[in-house]
Amino acid sequence: MILAERRRVIRDLLKKNKSVKVSGLVELLHVSEETIRRDLAQLEKEGIAEKNYGGAILIEETPNSQIILPVDERKFQYAAEKNVIGETAAQLVNKGQIVIIDAGSTTWHVAKNFADQANLTLISNAIDVAEECSKDETASIYLLGGKLRRNSMSLVGPQAEVELQNYNADFVFLGTSGISLRHGFTSSDLYEAEIKRAMVSAGKKIVVVADHSKFEKAGLTSFCSFEQTDILITSDRADQDVLSEIKKRGVEVIIAPVKE
Repeated sequence: MILAERRRVIRDLLKKNKSVKVSGLVELLHVSEETIRRDLAQLEKEGIAEKNYGGAILIEETPNSQIILPVDERKFQYAAEKNVIGETAAQLVNKGQIVIIDAGSTTWHVAKNFADQANLTLISNAIDVAEECSKDETASIYLLGGKLRRNSMSLVGPQAEVELQNYNADFVFLGTSGISLRHGFTSSDLYEAEIKRAMVSAGKKIVVVADHSKFEKAGLTSFCSFEQTDILITSDRADQDVLSEIKKRGVEVIIAPVKE
């Protein structure tokens, strides 16, 4: 089997099963482990898969697939990168401040790193974010109401949007499906985009957190322009040329180094 055909088979298996094992691919494709590991390394470079111990997992939508992994799985994609982004974001917040936190895997890492800030008021539409924040007994936590979107474990809809009108937060932390120089920050879901827009209207300082895989991609709809955004926090794996362009649009860009 030629290289292109072999990698097509691996892509199809990833889309179908969401993960693959090196041992299974060796048996199926009759090639060496080294060959399979090179294939998986290439698919990782293409942003299709992330290697893990013994194989790889699907990490995002591909052009021919509408698969978006559940948030509990996405938390562990680029986990080290997302955690340093979360640590950096959490350090912006001072004790006693009011914070709105969007649903998402990177925003969950922000919430996870609030341990040193006491007496925060935390508002979120994400069940897992609220659960993580509840580990701090000094925090006051408000969970927005609405319809449950299971894939992100988030609450969306008019009820949550109306509730956000009652808040005036010091910080709003938002995740994003894509970052496009033309379209700004985008979401792959219309209902989540509406919630994000309402969050932007409820905050003084708007902070977007994103790992390197979100750059130069556009989701279904825009929810926040560069002009509306105060800070973008990403890692040193992000494209520096794109970051330079975003800085020119007036956004403060904070780069968190990823520890190898």
